[in-house]
Amino acid sequence: MSLLVISGAVIRLGGRLLLDGADLAIDAGRRIGLVGRNGAGKSTLLRAITGEIALDGGEIRLAARARLASVRQEAPEGPASLLETVLAADPERLALLAEVETAAPERQAEIHDRLRAIGADSAPARAATILAGLGFDEAAQRRPVSSFSGGWRMRVALAGALFAAPDLLLLDEPTNHLDLEATLWLEGWLARFPGAALIVSHDRFLLDRAVHAIAHLDRGKISLTPGGFDEFVRIRTERALQQSRAVERLAAERAHIQSFVDRFRAKATKARQAQSRLKALARLPAIEAVIEDAPTRFAFPEPARLAPPILVLERVNAGYDGTPVLRNLSLAIDTEDRIALLGANGNGKSTLARLLAGRLAPLSGEIRRAPKLRVGYFAQHQTEELVTAETPVDHMARALPRASETQVRGQLARFGLDADRAGTKVGSLSGGEKARLLLALATRDAPHLLILDEPTNHLDIDAREALVKALADFQGAVLLITHDPHLVELVAERLWLVADGGVRPFDGDLDDYRALLAERARPRPTAEIGARRDDRRERAEARAALAPLRQQAKQAETALARLAAERARIEAKLADPALYAPGRGGEIAAANARLAELAREAEAAESAWLEAAEALEAAG
Repeated sequence: MSLLVISGAVIRLGGRLLLDGADLAIDAGRRIGLVGRNGAGKSTLLRAITGEIALDGGEIRLAARARLASVRQEAPEGPASLLETVLAADPERLALLAEVETAAPERQAEIHDRLRAIGADSAPARAATILAGLGFDEAAQRRPVSSFSGGWRMRVALAGALFAAPDLLLLDEPTNHLDLEATLWLEGWLARFPGAALIVSHDRFLLDRAVHAIAHLDRGKISLTPGGFDEFVRIRTERALQQSRAVERLAAERAHIQSFVDRFRAKATKARQAQSRLKALARLPAIEAVIEDAPTRFAFPEPARLAPPILVLERVNAGYDGTPVLRNLSLAIDTEDRIALLGANGNGKSTLARLLAGRLAPLSGEIRRAPKLRVGYFAQHQTEELVTAETPVDHMARALPRASETQVRGQLARFGLDADRAGTKVGSLSGGEKARLLLALATRDAPHLLILDEPTNHLDIDAREALVKALADFQGAVLLITHDPHLVELVAERLWLVADGGVRPFDGDLDDYRALLAERARPRPTAEIGARRDDRRERAEARAALAPLRQQAKQAETALARLAAERARIEAKLADPALYAPGRGGEIAAANARLAELAREAEAAESAWLEAAEALEAAG
């Protein structure tokens, strides 16, 4: 049975046609991911479902008595505690509890039956479990909502929507205000949620693990594809190829018929056949060509090489107003490191990022930086530092005072800010376009170390993939803070856990970390805790023993990818006829010599990878 039916929906907003006869049906218990480019109308559709805006055509039907829940756009506030705020998200329970105090005896029996049916007694425990999963400990749950920042209060709004246990749950970018730990928890919660859901998200990891189908909003229409996001990409690619072939076949047939008509239209003996062919031409089906959106590409400037390590911390304490947040840090970052930080929000990840970026002075200890080290730093809060009345060109010109306008625009173009958007005032840019501007500003000096603190919050899926590819080609070191597991898995080669006032390497991958979080969240008898601790210690020791081999394999894979990219650049240079102009023989010789070196380096990297892979396989 369909809980929600959208038929021929039409929505115009600000003079733009967002929905043009869109159709979608969501059955009970089905979780649907809604995807589309920024500005396609996804959030607008959710607002139409909740009744916040009216359709210009078509209809939206919700099943009778179906309960709908969504996350409010405004963060909750006031003196009520977090737990009280979440419990208030179930108005039926509150109303019944209030009524039972004054109801007649016969009515009280009905109320108690209904309270049992909706699990009223277990409601506080359910609410507390949801808040804990989203990062609020027991003490935080008793604090008033007004004592938290906007981002944390939006988590409370999400907790209320989840607690309401609706028949249909609407979520708009639910991971934007979450850290990685809360994102992994939400992924598991949604996978177990028995109700239906429509989830707008750019988090492809969430879309792969928590939904049954993908609804694609494109050019005002909605198409539904079964499976997660990876399956959606596979099917969409196959359809595009088939459609391209059909367009090519039809174009060839049209050209053949038109050629006959053009040759024989004037000849009396062939006039009838020509007219017949004209009718055949008119009857050929119209197949819309595949209109590909312009591909999203990012490109980081290539830094000069530095001798490793490029940055070393020895017994450093870091914090604010003399109070340490992180203590006794002894860490090193090398030229080609790819590091992702794990740990819940509030544990000090951003403090570490600011310390490494030089935005925060250490309270004690020593930080040694390589001579000429340049650090690029991206953080979402920097959006507030942008001048809304100025353009991206204005910002970049101020950051690069000696650069020409061509160089300024070239740096912006590296991140998809074309001539039109580069000349648009920041106040009129979307969140994703502002994020691109911040990336362009952070990398303007070709940094050796790139620190990214939640870089994907406002980027759509295509832009996130472009970021992954650009980081793969980047020749410097990367330190990453993100709630996006997909980005962590594809970019990071090392994981650092920020917890308990310190930073330490995490021996394992993201699946190991997910298992650790699940284990911590599950209540266990005291007798089991000791056995689990011993088992965990043994697994940690086993991982630690294999960690050097895993690191060797990852480093070899990274080296092979970079060597292949450099080889492709040199081969492209050698294929350029301009290189063979008189007087450039030295460049040609150097390029060929470097190709020979690359071949030797690739052979060594392949041997290292094979050695590590065979050892890991033998270890089990």
